[in-house]
Amino acid sequence: MGFRPLHDRVLVRRIEADEKTKGGIIIPDTAKEKPQEGEIVAVGTGARDDDGDRIPMDVKAGDRILFGKWSGTEVKVDGEDLLIMKESDILGIVD
Repeated sequence: MGFRPLHDRVLVRRIEADEKTKGGIIIPDTAKEKPQEGEIVAVGTGARDDDGDRIPMDVKAGDRILFGKWSGTEVKVDGEDLLIMKESDILGIVD
């Protein structure tokens, strides 16, 4: 099953953080916070302005991004847990 977000929404796969600290301490799953970094899997075609013209997206599939802690809606696509969020929820692109 394929999935294409609509308008100015993006489909994001979370990138898991390291399970160890720099000092070598292993962090258990219960103490971990959800990662706020992800990779864009798919993007919509963009929102429309008041005149009906399409506003192009600033991100593309494959970009690594940072997003807010409570951003997006969790969905399961092809058995994989992903997030759908608006482009405005993205804080920035990681180079």
